Amino acid sequence: MLADKAYSNRRIRTELRRRPIKATIPEKTDQQKRRAAKGWAGGRPPAFDGEAYRVRNTVERAINKLKGFRAVAMRTDKREFVYRGTIDVASIRI
Repeated sequence: MLADKAYSNRRIRTELRRRPIKATIPEKTDQQKRRAAKGWAGGRPPAFDGEAYRVRNTVERAINKLKGFRAVAMRTDKREFVYRGTIDVASIRI
């Protein structure tokens, strides 16, 4: 699972660990400081793959550019093949 800092809380991380889902979520700075203040009792920082997170950011920005086209954002096309064509045309324009 790739997510941003908004999803970096204990409940979400525990749920992901309970189901064996590997997560790449950056830790918030206040969480880092709180963990560091506890010393060894704060535990080790969660695993974070910076390269995978960069790729996620690139994909998210591309999707946001596509949503700049009204027909893509509102999904006004009723049929899937027409909607995919709309996405293709928007991609070409970008």
